Amino acid sequence: MPTKFSEIPVGSELKEIPFSTRNGALEVLAMRRDPFKHADERHAKYGRISGINAFGQKMVVASGPEAADELLMNKKKAFANGPAWSYLIGPFFNRGVMLLDFDEHRHHRLILQQAFNTKVLKGYMDAMQPMIRRRMEQFPTGEVLLFKEFKALTLDVALEVFLGLELSKAEADRLNKAFLETVQAGSSVIRTPIPGTRWWRGVRSRKVLDAFFYKHIPAKRAVETSDLFSQLCFAESEEGHRFTDEDVVNHMIFVLMAAHDTSTITMTQMCYRMAKSPRWQERARAQSLDLGPELSYEDLAALTDLDYVMKESLRMCPPVPVHPRTALVDTEIQGYFVPKGTMVAIPSLVNHLDAEYWKDPWTFDPERFSKERAEDKVHRMAWSPFGGGVHKCIGLYFGQMEIKTIMHHLLRDFEWSVPADYEIPMDYSALPIPKDDLPVTLRRR
Repeated sequence: MPTKFSEIPVGSELKEIPFSTRNGALEVLAMRRDPFKHADERHAKYGRISGINAFGQKMVVASGPEAADELLMNKKKAFANGPAWSYLIGPFFNRGVMLLDFDEHRHHRLILQQAFNTKVLKGYMDAMQPMIRRRMEQFPTGEVLLFKEFKALTLDVALEVFLGLELSKAEADRLNKAFLETVQAGSSVIRTPIPGTRWWRGVRSRKVLDAFFYKHIPAKRAVETSDLFSQLCFAESEEGHRFTDEDVVNHMIFVLMAAHDTSTITMTQMCYRMAKSPRWQERARAQSLDLGPELSYEDLAALTDLDYVMKESLRMCPPVPVHPRTALVDTEIQGYFVPKGTMVAIPSLVNHLDAEYWKDPWTFDPERFSKERAEDKVHRMAWSPFGGGVHKCIGLYFGQMEIKTIMHHLLRDFEWSVPADYEIPMDYSALPIPKDDLPVTLRRR
């Protein structure tokens, strides 16, 4: 049964948010087991706006693009990223750009953007091309766990392009494990470092990452190079301000995690969808074969079918499934009263499958993103895999460039398939990843 979430101020015409009294641990387990069923049940009982117990606190889930627009655009500056994300992942990604707000966020973002402008992106493109080509030449065939292969490849790209470092396999594996454990820690039900828990492993792994980056800072500050690590050491604001060592480490850990994990998840979904829909694999391959093996930055625009596949895969499984904010003052969302201190979350994972905005939302249909149909334009927040507003993903163009480059080589050199009755089993406990690492049959063309 719903209970009172808060006392609405006397004289207010705002509505009260319906709130479930269900045990918080059961709520989290239900979300992890089947987030779509959980959302459907909640919508049926309470509507698009409702309160739940999750991760040790009361949280408002505000579904639908109208609520997403209100929260993410944040025109009244009533909500903040930092307190919400800090509660969830703060100890592991402390003061990354996504965890900053308002003037401080703008200051840091303006410096960071120097590392993601078009000129710099073209340099990253040139740097990653030969490395990706070499890795694809060595790509395994037969029964292949694609998620694991992509995870190793995107880490190599991130290490070379962002860090400018060559690491041993053992050191790369150690970093990979540390990033995985820090990401998983945010979804821990037990939110204290008790040995053996996700939270404890996350705290331990953050120390591993800190030690790694602080060790390399002196060399990166000594000589400016083209990699992101060095660029952040030398980048300046218009007023001549530079990042401190602590700033550089915080931003490197956050950006490397984001670039590494989100690209891996997106490519895994793209390959799964194209394995289940061979016609789209062939369409995308035909465009890649029309181009040479080496892509230029300008060539990316010609891969229109691959772009449709990527966008549709991001719709059906956004790598960041939820966007939380915390109310800084007593405020409202969609006509409901939201008291100060409340965490409010936009569930993109669910919004992207809303039949009110998407035709046959559970059907893989990349052409819905074509200019003729443009279903994503029905509402500017109907499709929001990169968030929105001032906190929209700063690395989205790099991510798309990396994804298309890797997929271009995969399409030209390989074909892949899965059994007709195969359905990818997903783990939604943190970022959405396949429980089985997506086994495919991969054949060299």
